Amino acid sequence: MMNNIAEQLAVAYQKLAKNCEQRPDSSVAVQLIAVSKTQPSAAIETAYRAGQRHFGENYPQELASKAITLTHLPELTWHFIGPLQSNKTRLVAEHANWVHSIDRLKIAQRLSEQRPAGLPDLQVLLQINISNEAAKSGIAAVEMLALAAAVNALPRLQLKGLMAIPAPGEQQKLAEDFAAMQQLSMQLQKHYPNASELSMGMSDDWPLALSYGATMIRLGTAIFGARNYDKHE
Repeated sequence: MMNNIAEQLAVAYQKLAKNCEQRPDSSVAVQLIAVSKTQPSAAIETAYRAGQRHFGENYPQELASKAITLTHLPELTWHFIGPLQSNKTRLVAEHANWVHSIDRLKIAQRLSEQRPAGLPDLQVLLQINISNEAAKSGIAAVEMLALAAAVNALPRLQLKGLMAIPAPGEQQKLAEDFAAMQQLSMQLQKHYPNASELSMGMSDDWPLALSYGATMIRLGTAIFGARNYDKHE
């Protein structure tokens, strides 16, 4: 499988470039994040050697372990994209470059307090529960501006935009959710012009997300293949 990672990455970037050409805002850069949760460090290094720099992790301890193991890869950028409990924030504050899943002020405050002074500010996104799923993390859309104001005031954090994981379903419903996120992103940028990142779209739906303004897409199985959930912390 390791030999296929470079090939799968190349295919993903070819598809991304083709889709970006069709966007009205084709000049806006789109970041592909390789979701490496449950994948071994060797797979991440293989992807890195093939040119990939941005990787997404869902579990704090797994992120910390991989970050320590792969310190010899100087341009590696870690995105924490999973739900975050308050007792695990230190691991993320010390090892991540980005956090996509801010859904309450307490988490942001702890990340701010625990971010080592010697590191650059942590780049953060607010997670919106755009499909209003009871079991999913994220805030309601009406809470966005209040949380954004509070997070923006914290030291050692930089508010960079929004993230969402719409409920899987038919194309029409997905399109409605992506469109709603695009509108929220525009609303946020009126108050915080630098908060222009919109993280949405995964292996099954990223072309649709891209058409609604996604600036970060998260691809896991499309690059690494099937995940093994038997072992993770």
